[in-house]
This record gives sequence, C-alpha cells and structure tokens, in this order.
Amino acid sequence: MRTLTAVVVLIAGLGCAAAMAQAPLRSAGPASPALIEDLVAANRVLAMEGIVDAYGHVSVRHPTNPNRYLLSRSQGPEFVTAADILEYDLDSTPIDPRGSTSVVERFIHGEVYKARPDVQAVVHSHSPGVLPFTITQVPLRPIYHQASFLWVGVPLWDIRSANDPTASTLLVRNSVVGASLAKALADKPVALMRGHGAVIVGPDLPLAVRRAIFTEDNAQILSTALQMGGPINYITDAEGDSRDKTPGDNARGWEYWKRKALGR
Repeated sequence: MRTLTAVVVLIAGLGCAAAMAQAPLRSAGPASPALIEDLVAANRVLAMEGIVDAYGHVSVRHPTNPNRYLLSRSQGPEFVTAADILEYDLDSTPIDPRGSTSVVERFIHGEVYKARPDVQAVVHSHSPGVLPFTITQVPLRPIYHQASFLWVGVPLWDIRSANDPTASTLLVRNSVVGASLAKALADKPVALMRGHGAVIVGPDLPLAVRRAIFTEDNAQILSTALQMGGPINYITDAEGDSRDKTPGDNARGWEYWKRKALGR
C-alpha cells in the first residue's frame, strides 16, 4: 500500500510540474505608447543611418518588469511599426507571438539583459565599417570625439568559443551562445562579433542608438586613417573618461534622428 501511495504521489507531482511548465507566460502589461514609438523610431533611425540591414535589430527592456523586453518580430527595421513589437521573457520566449516569426538572434538581447541589469537597450548590427575590425588584429579604438566611449576597450568575441553545435551557423541561435557573447561583452558598451557584426548597449534607448551610429562612424574614419599610414593620434583614456562624465546634449541627436526617420 505504501508503494502504491508513493507512486500516486509521484505521478500527481509530475502532473503538477507538467502543468506548471505549460502555464502561459504572464505579460508585464502594455508599455507606454511613447516607448513603443521610440522603439519603432530606433529601428528606422538605425536603418536610415545604415547601421542595421534587413537582419539587424534593436530592443528595449520593459519599463515595469526588468525580466521582460520588447523587440520587433522578424521584420526589416525600416518597416517596423508598433504592431510588430512583441514582448519576450529573458529566455527570449515570446509572451504572445500573435502568429509572428521571432528574430532568430533574439537570444543576444535576452542574455545581455540577464547579465547586465544596467542595460536598458540593445542593438545588434552588421554595419560594414565595423566588420574589418572583427576579422583582423587591429583594435577598434576611439579617434573621434563622438565615439570617445570606446576608450574602455572593445572586446572581440568569436562564436567558436561558445562550444555549441549551432556555432557553425555563425548565428546566436540559443541562450548558451547568447550567454557566451554577453560574458565577452562584460561591462563594456560595445563588443565585436567575429565575421558578423557588433552588439551595442546603453542605459537607455536613445544612447544605445547613438553609440551604434558613432561606433560605425569611428570604424570608418579609423580605417581611412590606417590606410594613410603613420602614427594615429587616438582619444586618450583621460579624454574618454572626461567625456563619459560630461556627455553633453544627447537629447539633441535623438530628436534629430527620430524626427528625420519618422518624417516629422
């Protein structure tokens, strides 16, 4: 009888566990229309500036629940609308997919948000100026005042280091690979991805967009300077630190890009 009772209890326990596992994820609730508009604008700004191609993406952490984030469905950034924005948990599972296809590399976002509580926005780009610095030994260092934030260093991540069966696709297709990238990013604002692109983060959406734009600009200018030969006069650590502490009027750039991208 005891054995039978134990079996019944075990089966009941497994049933409860299965039911809990299948329980639908709970939404953090609707984000403000203003935040959704900014996320739509961020997609279009990054496309307008040539930072993201058809496969780039940008997300923002949910304002009322740090364990949720907002990201467009799989859609060209230039054409993203409010209706395309989906909510995800930090395992990058859509709360309500609404029949949409999710971005394959959404795990970049979820794992960075897990590892970095300070990060409120994440950009993943394939911008062409940055790519040479992902496949050479030349470090991406700041030479342009708008990209002085790079003074802290720009780590280079190789997907092979993730030791995951999916790594041969060169895409961040799961949480294991995403966590490897987040670890390489560490506490930096930018990390390069070998033969792929970059991940750029910020404490808010406008700053993440700004950093993505100026990282690309800095890469292009540095490539030109390297071709000219001779020693290069880089931004110093002291100058970079000083600008971090006195960043200036970041809102001006965001207003300019947003109005231009939204046609206002």
